[in-house]
Amino acid sequence: MTMAPDNTQQIPQPSQPSQYWDVAPDGTTTPGPVGTGATGSPQGGSPQGGYPPAPPQGPTGGRSKGRGRGVLGTAGVALLAAVLASGGTYALTHGDDTTLASQTSSSTTQGGGTTSPTVVQGSATAPDWAAVAKAVSPSVVSIVVQTQQGSGAGSGVVYDDQGHILTNNHVVGDATGNGAIQVTLADGRTYDATIVGTDPSTDLAIIKLTNGPADLTPITLGDSDNLTVGAPVMAVGNPLGLSGTVTTGIVSALDRPVSTGSSEQSPFGNQASGDTVVTNAIQTSAAINPGNSGGALVNAKGELVGINSSIASLGGSSGGSQSGNIGIGFAIPVKEAKSIADQLIKTGKAEHAFLGVSTTDTTVSVGGAKRAGAQVAAVTSGTPAASAGVRKGDVITEVDGQPVDSATALVAQVREMSAGDKVKLTVVRGGAAQTIEVTLAVKPDATS
Repeated sequence: MTMAPDNTQQIPQPSQPSQYWDVAPDGTTTPGPVGTGATGSPQGGSPQGGYPPAPPQGPTGGRSKGRGRGVLGTAGVALLAAVLASGGTYALTHGDDTTLASQTSSSTTQGGGTTSPTVVQGSATAPDWAAVAKAVSPSVVSIVVQTQQGSGAGSGVVYDDQGHILTNNHVVGDATGNGAIQVTLADGRTYDATIVGTDPSTDLAIIKLTNGPADLTPITLGDSDNLTVGAPVMAVGNPLGLSGTVTTGIVSALDRPVSTGSSEQSPFGNQASGDTVVTNAIQTSAAINPGNSGGALVNAKGELVGINSSIASLGGSSGGSQSGNIGIGFAIPVKEAKSIADQLIKTGKAEHAFLGVSTTDTTVSVGGAKRAGAQVAAVTSGTPAASAGVRKGDVITEVDGQPVDSATALVAQVREMSAGDKVKLTVVRGGAAQTIEVTLAVKPDATS
């Protein structure tokens, strides 16, 4: 199963355990360089072929425990590896040949607006999407990146009234050092921007407008922990260079462990250092296309609940066809996005939680039934896992009551947490389940 917005490359299923940031799935693979892809599709693409950037257009119009993983299941996504495609989407590959392409103050200085947008009609069950679009569109921007390798475009959200814009790392990461970034507001005004900080492992970045206006409209932050499957949502962004586009759908699944391969893949096919991106994602049926990356996923109140980052696409090939929406898109939960954004604004870099194990996919028998889990292949000495008593051979099946049915699912669970968090691991040892409490540490810089 492959997820690819642009050029999809088949990645063999991993077979050997390896160190994987804080926990390691059943081996890791590094996809080859991405081909050129379409231009101007929001998120960086090579200047060869595809859509040219469209001119700016005016504005348009409980985290529940034990919830299901959806039709794909975590195992179906856990082994996916991705390459970045132009237009701000990633390509993910599974072992079979079916393709899926993945990927606060009212005058706030950090964390988005505190006052919810004025949504005059509708409810959570019957949203007034016209009112939501009118309220949210001023807080969503189009981003164009120009480097020596070419140009590309993406989306972003106004994070505060100081000119900070929250977006994806794969939208702006190539502009680090030698690129130019321009941001167009919903009303058509365009400003230069500079990178404040990037975080490849979560695929998030903060840029700041140069001499930005005083009348910015920061987006209002919601609570991704309170989302439920079936809740209505709207995606707002710059798909295929069409700024100010809104699409609606529902939350299709929660806690979907999505691996978008390696952030080493740039929109221009360059190799750059970085971690594999693994997200405990919000899955949505709202149409997300190349270029929506970095844009907003909002609830019926117009509150930001996720940053759109990747899409799924049936078909596709390694030959470089441009993929589009098939009703499966993925967003980074706003809780994780806010944590990273605040750190990037404050220090220019972000810290991450660290467990200290490498794991492989497995199946274990518990109480006469079999279930999938993440088996510990190695425990690094001196790490939180070692201090808490996690052992080689343990099978981790839950984190704080949330199912863990693959190695990548464990990675995704840990990555959405913060250093210092105390978590309860449910592990199966000797055929019996037990609970181990672990206090996560800060991921060492040298840890891969």
